[in-house]
Amino acid sequence: MSIFSGFKDLLGQINKIDGSIYMHGRDFADVYAKNIALEEEIAARTKELEQANQTILTLNSVWDMMNSSQPLSSMLDKIVSILHEDMNYNFAGILKIEYEENNTPYFTVKSCSENKSILKVYELANQTMEEYKLPYVDNSIIVKSIIERQIYSTPDIKGILKMFFSIMPEEKLASVMPEMNSKTCTIVPLHKGQENFGCVIVTSDREGVTDTETNFLALFANQIELAITVAGLFEEVRKQAVTDPLTGLFNRRYFEDNIVKEAERSLRLKQPFSLVALDLDFLKKINDTYGHQFGDLAITTISRVLKREARSIDIPARIGGEEFDLLLPGVDSTGALIAAERIRKSIESQVLDTIGGVTASIGVATFLEHSDRIDELMELADQAMYKAKLNGRNQVQLAQLQNERPWQQVAVDIFMDILAKKRIPIDESVANIINQKLRKLKIEDSNAKEVLFSICDILSQTYNQMYKTGTTKSKLLLAVMLAKRLDLPSEEIDKLRIAVLLYDIGNIMTPEQIFNKKEPLTEEEKDIIKKHPVIAAREILEPITNIQDIIPIIESHHEYWDGQGYPGNKIGAEIPITSQIVLLVDAFYAMSQDRPYRKAYNIEEIKDIIKSEAGKQWNEKLVEDFIYVVEHESLQ
Repeated sequence: MSIFSGFKDLLGQINKIDGSIYMHGRDFADVYAKNIALEEEIAARTKELEQANQTILTLNSVWDMMNSSQPLSSMLDKIVSILHEDMNYNFAGILKIEYEENNTPYFTVKSCSENKSILKVYELANQTMEEYKLPYVDNSIIVKSIIERQIYSTPDIKGILKMFFSIMPEEKLASVMPEMNSKTCTIVPLHKGQENFGCVIVTSDREGVTDTETNFLALFANQIELAITVAGLFEEVRKQAVTDPLTGLFNRRYFEDNIVKEAERSLRLKQPFSLVALDLDFLKKINDTYGHQFGDLAITTISRVLKREARSIDIPARIGGEEFDLLLPGVDSTGALIAAERIRKSIESQVLDTIGGVTASIGVATFLEHSDRIDELMELADQAMYKAKLNGRNQVQLAQLQNERPWQQVAVDIFMDILAKKRIPIDESVANIINQKLRKLKIEDSNAKEVLFSICDILSQTYNQMYKTGTTKSKLLLAVMLAKRLDLPSEEIDKLRIAVLLYDIGNIMTPEQIFNKKEPLTEEEKDIIKKHPVIAAREILEPITNIQDIIPIIESHHEYWDGQGYPGNKIGAEIPITSQIVLLVDAFYAMSQDRPYRKAYNIEEIKDIIKSEAGKQWNEKLVEDFIYVVEHESLQ
């Protein structure tokens, strides 16, 4: 073989090796490229898997919420948190469609993530997020999304803000845009059944929205709608439990629960709150004249006014029938009077079909000003409201402080309460006579006490036909004389005065035939008679909370010094001295008047009987003072 042939063969082998190396190099490049592509695909699939996993977790969270019976507000807050924190949207918010009384729609923000830019927008607009009504613009992308039930995205975030805050100068609006750090706004419509609920709004720093994201948002929206429906059902059940079905106001139970909470807060913070008690005037007349459907119209008119005039933190409630209460947190008596007068005028201005219009009588009492007890506060507000009725209706009256009320005023308030709430069964004609007397009564007049005496006489004559007019006045005079001889303080004497006016009121519940019976009473009839102190104290007077210190006097006014009395068999000093005075005064005037089964005793006979019972029925010292008074003082 020549050298050239050998070289040629060597060159061919080199070329062959070189070609093999080239081919392997290409194979290596292809493998490398394929590895890169595979890694990218794995990364993409991993990301999709993570997104899918996050979607599942997110949907599971919504599902869990549906099974937790959370309030709708809590559920919406949770949904916003998921979108903002878990799904990494710059901003997430939920808008709900609301309606004005004229059925004009607007949006409210039910929940939104914390976003400095959005908060700054509200600040610049001098609005609060909770109270601001976002305009409902028919041709806007938001309304279009809701009506068409389609998800829409837009880069025009500034345009949406400008639509909602049209009153804000454009330069102010532009100043917050850089801080938002968002390029895309997506609107996701929400519905509750066939009803348009509102929408979810999210913003992100990404350009546009991918199909995957859109599909996720659509799926998420479906779950949200289910959650809203479920939460809405729970909320409706809760609402029915705490609201009055006719008016939609809160019911008595809800009101009483919340006034307790407000009192606790008030005592803790030393901040007053006020109670407005309102009563529709002439409801019975409306019902009798026009029918109950117009009575309901009058009641619902009151409720609409209360809803409209109340702040978001106030609690308007229908307590029953034509009675309403309004709780005003953080409002003192001055502010409450202004609010009550505004409500009164608004009610008066309503024009109603057929009946023309209605009015209301209103009372106002303030916690920490008038009382620091809830029951007493409610009673004072009621009394102020009854005073408004007695003074001519359609007016506002402020409660009086307990220590500023003379005993005559306390007595008037008690009678007003007894009659207004029908705590005793008396003929309507008698109730009307007493009401007329109370309406004309002015405490400062010199004849105020005479009017009170006549009212007590009238009530006593309803069950005891032999009761003499003027007896109440004489009883009170004798009782006060005895109290002064015993050096009782003036406050105790005032309580005694009221007790004398009221102690026998329980007899109204006793069958009339027992009082008019000429034969001796049976044991059963005696037991009925013995119940009247308890009836007076516990059934008639105990619900009147601001006279609790008078009730023990009345309940014990048939207890004997030796323990043989009733109803509690108290003995000696266990019996309030004022109760002992009432018992002695009652016995004196009972013996001095005719009864169906006997004639009246004369004064000497009465003195002998009372002396014989000293140390038994009565305290011996009290008997001594009594004998002195009847022998030396005029009882007229």
